[in-house]
Amino acid sequence: MIILAATPIGNLGDASPRLVEAITTLPYIAAEDTRTLLNLVHALGVRHEARLFSLHEHNEAERLTQLVELAKTADVLVVSDAGMPTVSDPGFLLVRAAVEAGVEVTVIPGPSAVLSALAVSGLPTDRFTFEGFLPRKSGDRRKTFTALAEEQRTMVFFESPHRIKEALEDASAIFGAERQATVSRELTKKFEHTERATLAELVEWAKTDPKGEMVIVVAGAEVREVSIESLVEEVLADKTNGLKQAVALIAERHGVSKSALYQAALEARALR
Repeated sequence: MIILAATPIGNLGDASPRLVEAITTLPYIAAEDTRTLLNLVHALGVRHEARLFSLHEHNEAERLTQLVELAKTADVLVVSDAGMPTVSDPGFLLVRAAVEAGVEVTVIPGPSAVLSALAVSGLPTDRFTFEGFLPRKSGDRRKTFTALAEEQRTMVFFESPHRIKEALEDASAIFGAERQATVSRELTKKFEHTERATLAELVEWAKTDPKGEMVIVVAGAEVREVSIESLVEEVLADKTNGLKQAVALIAERHGVSKSALYQAALEARALR
């Protein structure tokens, strides 16, 4: 089978006994970076006898057949550099290929930067969306944020410390300066810190040049009461789509009746 195993995101004490057992006993290990894996093995003070394979974003497609074939007759451990494989890390394509080949896939759960940052944020956790790493360029970041402008779930993003201030500025411009958010850095490590504030205040905090791996958590948009009448102007102002398509898109976006919105738009258009 394929065994996906979470590795520590900072604190070695978070390495589970199951992870240690798998590293020391399984015959094959696919790692995002074999050097990082060997460093972990050394830090844990254990030994391994496994044959190692690299499995990263540049070679995953080429490794699939080889690893799936091995997993048909033996257990293959899959680890990323930190946290859970497949979550903004290699492994998704391998899992899909294994499932298609009838190979069992299981998990050794453990540390997750996504869930850790969400848990300590103080923002709603009952519904959330993980959006992965933000684009490097400001224009692309703003497009990402714009697409999420009406998202009501709490949102989680990964970002580099070198771009954290610019990313928060873009988020503030799109979501609004007063939107509540947090930035967690160095999770589980000695200098772990979570800054909780509005996006505008976080921009000021980011000017202090904070270091470490960053996870941004942003509160979702507030639920707004939307009436059919208030959406008619939006429908009639849509010059790109026909009336029916504009109604369908806007009704779905705001969760209102398509037929009621269409009728109201027809009546309003007839009066003009």
